[in-house]
Amino acid sequence: MILEIRTYRLHPGTREEFLRAMTEEAIPLLLKAGIDVVAAGPSLYNEDADEEAVLMRGFASLEQLAEQQDAFYSSPEWLEGPREAIVAPIVQYHSIVLDVPTAVVEGLRKPY
Repeated sequence: MILEIRTYRLHPGTREEFLRAMTEEAIPLLLKAGIDVVAAGPSLYNEDADEEAVLMRGFASLEQLAEQQDAFYSSPEWLEGPREAIVAPIVQYHSIVLDVPTAVVEGLRKPY
């Protein structure tokens, strides 16, 4: 299974609203688009005292990752929906993509 781990470094004082928009608006849209949201939330450790958050998503293949993300991020639901509330607080983000056993993903999974 392909696991994408995306970390977000946020502007000071924006994490609470970022996480609200992510959990209440963006994650339901991701799920509706068929994207497997494994986990999301605040980082327990904030490097350099910056506010940080994480989003983990699962995919069957790298091709599926590219196809689903391209479709999602160009959709009217995203562009006219929570995009601005999600993007505005982000100073920078970074994604890593790993090929892991399904059991690893299931061990990280949170209910959504």
